[in-house]
Amino acid sequence: MIVLALDTAGVDCAAAIYDSEAGKVLAEVCETIGKGHAERLMAMIDEALAASGLVLADLDRVAVTIGPGSFTGIRVGVAAARGLALALGIEAVGVTTLAVLAAVQREAGESRPVVVAMDAKRGEVYAQVFAADGSELSEPAELAIADAQALPARYAAVATGSGAPLVNGAEEGAGLDHFSIAQVARLGADLQPGAAKPKPLYLRAPDAKPQTGFALSRA
Repeated sequence: MIVLALDTAGVDCAAAIYDSEAGKVLAEVCETIGKGHAERLMAMIDEALAASGLVLADLDRVAVTIGPGSFTGIRVGVAAARGLALALGIEAVGVTTLAVLAAVQREAGESRPVVVAMDAKRGEVYAQVFAADGSELSEPAELAIADAQALPARYAAVATGSGAPLVNGAEEGAGLDHFSIAQVARLGADLQPGAAKPKPLYLRAPDAKPQTGFALSRA
């Protein structure tokens, strides 16, 4: 299976081409841009395809990060993945950023359960617990830091992600999270056929809300 993997959920904008039968990333392009994912993503897809020697018609699946992360960035990636899948007649699948961070720990040799914690600011983290084999031990959730601090002991787990220092009792998080596009591709390739279409995973409501009290009455 040839998988196109996309990540626009954080400060990075990334695309990769992955051959699941060979277990090999054929090409990847990643830039830390902060904002402007919509303007850069399609060109990066073209760059990754060119570097791999493949074309859009060679793709069998599109995998994309669905969050938690940037509200706007997630929407850009999910829309691109679903649009490409529809145009090419192939499947699009979603991969959570929490699962990607857990997979990075497993690849590094971690054999214990993992508490993935992303610093969500405002005294909270986005958190989920994964077993050593990658299976989910809890649902993704927005938690107060005090509640998240109980998770490592409860699951005999190690913490990872930008919120790991907070979970371990520090005053500040570890900065920005980066999501390995190679892991996005591998996780996306491993999903069973028929998985649900990707949709944004928002664990916190948006800050921007419609104004009330200014609607004009209809005549």
